[in-house]
Amino acid sequence: MIDLEKDGNLWTVTINRPDKANSLTNEMLTELARIAESAHDEARVLILTGAGKVFSAGADIEAARAGLATSAVWERLSSAIVTFPGLSIAALNGTVAGGAMGMVLACDLRIAAEGAKAFYPVMKLGFLPQPSDPKRLTQLMGPARAKLILMGGHKLTTEEGLSWGLFDQVTTSEDLLQRAHDIAADTLAVDYVHAATIKGMCRVS
Repeated sequence: MIDLEKDGNLWTVTINRPDKANSLTNEMLTELARIAESAHDEARVLILTGAGKVFSAGADIEAARAGLATSAVWERLSSAIVTFPGLSIAALNGTVAGGAMGMVLACDLRIAAEGAKAFYPVMKLGFLPQPSDPKRLTQLMGPARAKLILMGGHKLTTEEGLSWGLFDQVTTSEDLLQRAHDIAADTLAVDYVHAATIKGMCRVS
């Protein structure tokens, strides 16, 4: 249910459970974390996307009830992505919801297909967000809008996601991966250390 395609130093990871809106089990999250950790030594660009019309609905309902909603594996995954020295791109083929926001927020860039939405209903569900997510949301769109999403249950439209800073670009679903590849081209073409140094210079403390 997690597919990995390697094209040299370009890795594309696809959440492939479209019949369940790409909802995540513990095994899927663990595999995603393992891949992201392996990418540190082997890849220069890491693209995350989903199969079908939804990027991910977050935790699988049964898995969440069994304890996945509060598992440390979410932070393991987002930490592996945010510390990846290359370029990480979330290619959002559709809506991202719940805990799946963590890996998306951890990416360097977020490209959304037209019609993609984003929401994080932790207040309604009675859970706390992943520890690192509120800070990343706030850095992208400011504290008031982060609270609107986390505390007010606001669902971002594609247009809001772009204007508020969650999405960096919006394109058609047909052009989504090609747009990600185009953005990745310069990073793939240069020395690994050079790219990692520039990324480090852009880091917000």
